[in-house]
Amino acid sequence: MIQANASQKSPPSSAKGLFTRIKSSDKTPLKILLLSAIIGAFVGLVGSLFEMGTTWVSNIRVQSVDELVDNKWLVVVTMFFVSAILAMIGYYLVKRFSPESGGSGIPEIEGALQDLRPVRWWRVIPVKFIGGLGTLGSGMVLGREGPTVQLGANISQMFYDLFRLKDNESRHTLLASGAAAGLATAFNAPLAGILFIIEEMRPQFKYSLISIKSVFIGVVTATIVYRLINGEAAVLNIGQFSAAPMNTLWLYLILGMLFGIIGICFNHFLLFLQSQFQRFYQNKLSRFVMMGGLIGGLCGAIGVYMPEIVGGGYAVIHQMVAGSFTVTLLLLFFALRFLTSTISFSSGAPGGIFSPLLALGTLFGGIFGYSALALFPEYQIEVGTFAIAGMGALFAATVRAPLTGIVLVLEMTNNYQLILPMIITCIGATMMAQFLGGRPLYAVLLERTLARSEKEKAANA
Repeated sequence: MIQANASQKSPPSSAKGLFTRIKSSDKTPLKILLLSAIIGAFVGLVGSLFEMGTTWVSNIRVQSVDELVDNKWLVVVTMFFVSAILAMIGYYLVKRFSPESGGSGIPEIEGALQDLRPVRWWRVIPVKFIGGLGTLGSGMVLGREGPTVQLGANISQMFYDLFRLKDNESRHTLLASGAAAGLATAFNAPLAGILFIIEEMRPQFKYSLISIKSVFIGVVTATIVYRLINGEAAVLNIGQFSAAPMNTLWLYLILGMLFGIIGICFNHFLLFLQSQFQRFYQNKLSRFVMMGGLIGGLCGAIGVYMPEIVGGGYAVIHQMVAGSFTVTLLLLFFALRFLTSTISFSSGAPGGIFSPLLALGTLFGGIFGYSALALFPEYQIEVGTFAIAGMGALFAATVRAPLTGIVLVLEMTNNYQLILPMIITCIGATMMAQFLGGRPLYAVLLERTLARSEKEKAANA
């Protein structure tokens, strides 16, 4: 009887013990995972607003000039000044309030993960958002993806500070989660967002079970919010292509090796231009803003008659895949976009390089595809498959993140049946770039940023 009573009392005792253990346990991991979910949702919202804002500014710029000006020459002049003003707003905000907001911002996040760069979210978030609206809305050859990654990481730092967390490991985890959520939001590509952190930021990312879960959760909530606002369609709706025939796979390896060479040239030229711009600026606000106005104005004016060589590049990707261009035009557009994209990015504008890289890869992939079709008519070649492979290959060659490039393009285009030629092309591009001694673009940009920072500290000391 006594034993029966004891057994009846054991469940409450066990429940009380469980409650005590829960109460006394370390809840930091659960707090970080919940914060990652909140941060991801917030990044998805801000990233969606940034995308809609840049599109709205660009459309208003074009429509207002077309409605107010009739003479075709006056349209060019007016577009130059309108675009110049928009770009100058972005350049001024960067130079005056938040120099770390220049460029894509991804090297800044990599530096922050190594505790080498500050994350001043109260400056970066408004400057990157508003400045990005100006530069991207002006028609410059920039992408919104890098800025969205930087915004995502800075939003993470904001929540870290607001919740008064003190653990540096938790800070790193949340920064990585916000950055991954930013990339997933920009491309509507959740898996690519995860892989970008694991592959591109592998030297800085601190692996642990909690950090990996945090990145996954942030990406999931960001993607859900983005799709609730923008729908579930792929970012690049360019149709479905057939799987590449086995006898054509060697052509993708050749294409990848060519992209390895192009990627090296792209990085060297971009870094050369950046050095020239820095030498011209001499750290003067007026020179920085005026150069931004000149570049933005020229991009706006050129876009009146040749919109294919300015802007982010999604429009030209759709046109190329639809077969709207001849090989001659593709060569012309590739050469001109090579110039406009490197000039726009290296000048220090708040904007990214992802979209321009995808457009360049598409154009050269199309050139190669048409050439292969002419040389091997019996191969049943679809030119669009080479264009899609080219998107990821140039990204892989410049950023040196082949797995991210593969998955990113497959998610963006919804052409998963092309995974084998994509792998071959991206691996070929990466191996050739490495063989030629090229280095990942963001790693070099971070080194330059740190060197400038040290030089400025020494000058002010």
